[in-house]
Amino acid sequence: MNYQAYDYMARSAQIMHEGFSLMNDIASHPSNPFSHTFPGRMTKASLETAMRLTRRYEKLGFNIDEITIDGKYHQVKEEVAYSKPFCDLIHFNRVGVRDDHKVLLVAPLSGHFATLLKGTVEALLPDHEVYITDWADAREVPLDEGPFSFDCYVGYLIEFLEFLGPGTHVIAICQPTVQALIATAVMAEKKNECVPRSLTLMAGPIDTSKNPTRVNEFSTKHPMSWFRNVAIMTVPHGYPGEGRKVYPGFMQLGGFISMNQKTHMKKYVNFYQNLIFGEEEDADRFRAFYDEYLAVLDMPAEFYLETIERVFKNNELARGAITYQGEPVSFEAIENTPLMTVEGADDDICGLGQTEAAQNLCKNIPHSMRKHHVQPGAGHYGIFSGSKFRQHIRPLITDFIHKYA
Repeated sequence: MNYQAYDYMARSAQIMHEGFSLMNDIASHPSNPFSHTFPGRMTKASLETAMRLTRRYEKLGFNIDEITIDGKYHQVKEEVAYSKPFCDLIHFNRVGVRDDHKVLLVAPLSGHFATLLKGTVEALLPDHEVYITDWADAREVPLDEGPFSFDCYVGYLIEFLEFLGPGTHVIAICQPTVQALIATAVMAEKKNECVPRSLTLMAGPIDTSKNPTRVNEFSTKHPMSWFRNVAIMTVPHGYPGEGRKVYPGFMQLGGFISMNQKTHMKKYVNFYQNLIFGEEEDADRFRAFYDEYLAVLDMPAEFYLETIERVFKNNELARGAITYQGEPVSFEAIENTPLMTVEGADDDICGLGQTEAAQNLCKNIPHSMRKHHVQPGAGHYGIFSGSKFRQHIRPLITDFIHKYA
């Protein structure tokens, strides 16, 4: 299937979605006596499930309006602090709170929008001034803005850190742990005063030879020609990025779902049953998760292909072969940036040891400035969201940052 064919199908499905939505409005209207019967609840459950399966999911907002600090409410204003063609640097301005413990939260560019980290931001805000990389959907970036490569990503992080100034702490989650580590090394070697004050790497592929997962095996199994010919498509007519080569979000989403197909099917069955029996709290949790999970973005082709080749196939970081703008990157240049690595014991996307490998690469960081944590019972998403993150991981990160503030 090419992108144009998918786009036609998605638009057709959206028309069906509107039809199901209209029928659901009628079937579930309080004044409709049928809606209060068991067959009526089954009808509503069937229609909403059909609505969700035919809906085209768009990017959600962070929608963080206020936080509580020491028992007092503070307004939060979401502002674009710095803008680049492929990324906005979003600042969550805590009105009336001193700007301290600045954190650059580096969101993945791996299919989902940065809003997937909404829970991460909310958990960090009471103790930190948070900025996040809000990566653009490549199909929305005009072709004349040029390409976005692996090195461009590193360059963006360096530029953001220089904009934020000295004393900024970096937290990178999943895929960008690679670029965050490279950016730190490049800045350290050049004695840049804006080198991160501390660096926290969470569930990222620093050394993909450690406990390979299905993601690692898939990337090594297929030759680069397969990725270029099958995974890369052209943005069709009707989008600002028309003509741009991308790895479409719908393909990445298909990969995510296929990894845990039975789990997703079970969740949909449970959702259907919750609607029938009036378990609205469980149904709302399902809606909130899948509204975010099913909203995906397109990645620039050059960035995606270079990541596959350099990180997953060639394992260039662990082999000491990684470069930035054609020059070798020396992780030994990192001497004064405290390093924390975090992994999930049950992570099926980034295997145990892959992130911890950063500790061995950064040989010149004193042992007293290092920390590694493995969270029992946490899968990939549990590393940065959910109860385990809030109760166990976030306090460790905050303590680590405060120690070196």
